[in-house]
Amino acid sequence: MFKVNYSISALPKDAAQIISKDESYVRRAWDKKISREEYECLLKIVKFIGVSARFRDVIDLFKVPEGETPQGFRIEYNFKECGLLEIDLVRDISYDKNGEKRPTGFIFSADSANPYEITPIKDLIGNLTCNPGIIYDLFINNEKANVGHKYKTRNEVMEEIGRILGPGCDISVEVNDPFADFNAILDEIAEFREMLSEYRVVIKVPHTGPVNKNNAGQLLEGSKKLHTRYNAAATEDYLKGHNLALRLREHGYRINYTLMFEPWQTGMALQAKPYFINSFVRQRMGVTTYINGLLAAYQKTCDDRFLENLRSFFIEWDFLTPDDAKADLRLVEKMARETVAYRKINEPEGFDGMDAVRHNLRMLRHCNLPDTRLIICSMDGSRNYPELDKLLADPEFSDMIDRIVITTEPRYLAEYTSSPQIITYHRRFMNAAKGGK
Repeated sequence: MFKVNYSISALPKDAAQIISKDESYVRRAWDKKISREEYECLLKIVKFIGVSARFRDVIDLFKVPEGETPQGFRIEYNFKECGLLEIDLVRDISYDKNGEKRPTGFIFSADSANPYEITPIKDLIGNLTCNPGIIYDLFINNEKANVGHKYKTRNEVMEEIGRILGPGCDISVEVNDPFADFNAILDEIAEFREMLSEYRVVIKVPHTGPVNKNNAGQLLEGSKKLHTRYNAAATEDYLKGHNLALRLREHGYRINYTLMFEPWQTGMALQAKPYFINSFVRQRMGVTTYINGLLAAYQKTCDDRFLENLRSFFIEWDFLTPDDAKADLRLVEKMARETVAYRKINEPEGFDGMDAVRHNLRMLRHCNLPDTRLIICSMDGSRNYPELDKLLADPEFSDMIDRIVITTEPRYLAEYTSSPQIITYHRRFMNAAKGGK
């Protein structure tokens, strides 16, 4: 058996004529492989070959080198009237340049607004996420990161990031105030679209929970604690983010629905038709481990001091409010038991902190949003990435790999390109090259 490769360029020139104004564009996809069946079908029906308006716009906008199509787009063929084969470019971060798939189904991403740390990883990622905390706290107002205070505004930072990353990366950005007037939000994100283009910009919309326009100030003053429990708010407040996401989607924006910490958030989040949903890993795993330890100590000793410590911990981490400082310890114990059971920290499903990831992948598998992906985010420490890496090889999720995006700080991702034995072998290689023993 031998393999024959087919492409558009193999169509007889007297049978399929290139539209003259599109010729330089068509040549960019001229040698893209198609199947024998596709070739034989096109041979019968195609009279003219051209490109879509979007194809021209993408090439011109990103100033793509001659003969290439850019990263972040797949090549599609559409048959139009009068025997026209129209070549199109469709946004899809699973694709490298020239319509080739990226090396792996899952995609790496970076949590950063620091141009200096983005530069070394720019050719290895398909997405970048940043929020006001990342932009302002970790970069603009951080003297060590923002060397010489070169970048002074958010827009300066985002423009530079867009320049560095090129067309292949989606860029998720978040408005400063999700509780602002909707028209003000539209104006703010229009600036993002202008500087990053409609092809790359994704708008991060946060779950709002009990936080609303009237009580958000509590998070900025005094103890910076909210006086409404996370599970004791108004329906309108809980669904603020969902409805904002839907309205922005109606205006043509792709949505990264963020602040997803619990599996129970997923079903309703999907109703907002997001482009990305999220599984936050780091904080949740650390908190669960601590709760589990104090609960186990109480169950072993019946010493209420462990429940008192749990009550303080629940207030610190917003399970309870400052007004619950004298909450019944039996309530505290119940909350701890339910949390540990739900998060399955003592079971194979959740001992690695990946129970929410597993749940979200199963939900995605059965939803009617084939283009929605899961961002697995907020990782650090010695366990998070290694445990996730093992999950990626789990046969249960082999069909979901191309819907996974892995994001964290570039420094943390880079750490897991290394191992102790690299030092050992370089010692040997370098001494051998030097002539040592």
